[in-house]
Amino acid sequence: MDDQEWESLCDGCGKCCLIKLEDEDSGEIIHTNLACKLLDLKTCQCSNYPERIKFVPDCIKMTQDNIHQYSWLPKSCAYRRLEAGKSLPDWHPLISHNPMSVIHAGISAVGKIVSEADVEEEDVVDYIVEWPKS
Repeated sequence: MDDQEWESLCDGCGKCCLIKLEDEDSGEIIHTNLACKLLDLKTCQCSNYPERIKFVPDCIKMTQDNIHQYSWLPKSCAYRRLEAGKSLPDWHPLISHNPMSVIHAGISAVGKIVSEADVEEEDVVDYIVEWPKS
């Protein structure tokens, strides 16, 4: 799979672009509903994907070689599903041919998130959430 094909697997849910905290003692990943400052809250698309590392140095680039490192991705994530040998769900835009199907299926973070740009650092813990295990 080339880079363009790999990138096309993204369903646009936006959950990989949400701020995560790590419990220092247990290593557990704690999810928030705070979006990266570059994430467009209405579309869950990065507003500057090509240059995102310049503005968010710790932004990750998921590849076929490193996807196994991101166990915190939702089970609905196409990258995670394919790595586990599963097919894409019916609501995935590549299957439905509708970029809005991820939103209609309730998988997207659209309408459920706040930009980190609008929150003081000391208040981040107020945005801890438990996303459905989907």
